Amino acid sequence: MLRSFRLGNHRSFRDEQELLLMPARPGDARRAVPVAAIYGANASGKSNLLNGLWYMQTAVLETVGGIGGSEGFRLDDGDEERSSSYVVELVAEGNRYTYGFVVRGEIVEQEWLYSYPEKRRRVLLERTGEHIKFGSTVPDLKAKLTVLDGLIQPDALVLGICKRLSLEPLMPVYEWFKAGMRIHYRHAENATDPLGQRVAAFLRRSPDHSRRLLGLLVAADVGITDISIENIGEPIRQPHASMTLQQVRRPGPGQARLKFRHGASGVPFDLVDESAGTLNWLDLLPEVLDVLDAGRLFVVDEIDGSLHPRLTAKLIELFQSTETNPHSAQLIFTTHDTSLLGTMLGGDLLDRDQVWFVEKGADGASELYPLTDFKPRKDQNTERRYLAGSYGAVPVLGDFAEAVAER
Repeated sequence: MLRSFRLGNHRSFRDEQELLLMPARPGDARRAVPVAAIYGANASGKSNLLNGLWYMQTAVLETVGGIGGSEGFRLDDGDEERSSSYVVELVAEGNRYTYGFVVRGEIVEQEWLYSYPEKRRRVLLERTGEHIKFGSTVPDLKAKLTVLDGLIQPDALVLGICKRLSLEPLMPVYEWFKAGMRIHYRHAENATDPLGQRVAAFLRRSPDHSRRLLGLLVAADVGITDISIENIGEPIRQPHASMTLQQVRRPGPGQARLKFRHGASGVPFDLVDESAGTLNWLDLLPEVLDVLDAGRLFVVDEIDGSLHPRLTAKLIELFQSTETNPHSAQLIFTTHDTSLLGTMLGGDLLDRDQVWFVEKGADGASELYPLTDFKPRKDQNTERRYLAGSYGAVPVLGDFAEAVAER
């Protein structure tokens, strides 16, 4: 469960920002809100915000080979490389933690991990450059400092090797990065993991998975009445030129092919025959069901891509309801769909503390701020006010006719 995320000097976020601050409001029994929506104009920095989370996860899990360079704010004046900071506040195994690090290029300048038993801060790890120390409350870790001196390189994180060294007090946070967060980019291309193979693998894991995934396809009214899996050994016909790369990827010999039955007669369709909206819905479903079952964080870029607003709203409702989300999974997403700010389902889909905006200033630096900064009234039309520019984070459009006119 993610409570907050901060980053500074990462690509478009020049100065340190308090990002995605998601503790529930006073009086709410939840430790954090289940959903956070991020709005903003094109190229405002929404995806870069999610990229910061992705970089942090990658740096922890792949630290043995070096964390890789952190690309700082590219529009800074001067050639001096600036440091970038990344911090998350999260709940793992029922305990609250703050973990963060500061990097300059590929060098780790600082790293720290704190826990908060009984609401008091406990130091687990503090690092400055190559100097590492563990808190007094974890004396068993101090005996391993000499081993760490030989293993920790300037471009490696201590958290990334805690499993190898059995640094047990650090493990809940490491496991959160490993299994507690899923980041989903729409149309992400991965030749070794095509959509059909991922869905087939999910269906084969359990009959219950097949039942639930098919149920969500049927409920979405995309025309699918059944799914079957076939093993194939022959090449597939050539795709037509208008297909996207994600649509044309087909199983190779010995792999699985999905067949989607449509209509009362069960006419079979291949994956490439399905619409872009159906493919995007199908792409989300296995991860949605997994994170709901395990109580994980699901981060989605452009959640509304090719989906009808009512379908996107129903997906959000799965996370908002304790009946469908009993394990406190979370959903963070970027979107341009302003109808989600309204009352399209007979009530407010998103609470006021679940809506965030990203706006890019004249210097190219992005700022992220919550709807609650504007102290909106319960009865006001948030969608209309946002589109009218009351909250910022909308494009300032020029004269399109003049732009295309012949001179």
